[in-house]
Amino acid sequence: MEIVKKTEEYEIIKKRSGRYGVRDANRKWLNGDEKVKILLAEKLIKAPVQKKKEPEPVSEAEAADASADAVGEAPAEKASE
Repeated sequence: MEIVKKTEEYEIIKKRSGRYGVRDANRKWLNGDEKVKILLAEKLIKAPVQKKKEPEPVSEAEAADASADAVGEAPAEKASE
């Protein structure tokens, strides 16, 4: 393991696997949001980009049901039954 940066509050260590570890002043390992915040501040990692949710495409049958409901008519498939 290689010490990348050492401050009074924390110590950043690069592991053999290439990942980073962060230890606080009490030599306890930091995890989660605290670790990510420190590594982002030191520009050792990039912020993850959240994917945008795309609305699910509406099938033609569902679109016909929705338009028939809006007009007040029964859908063609249900009327034949």
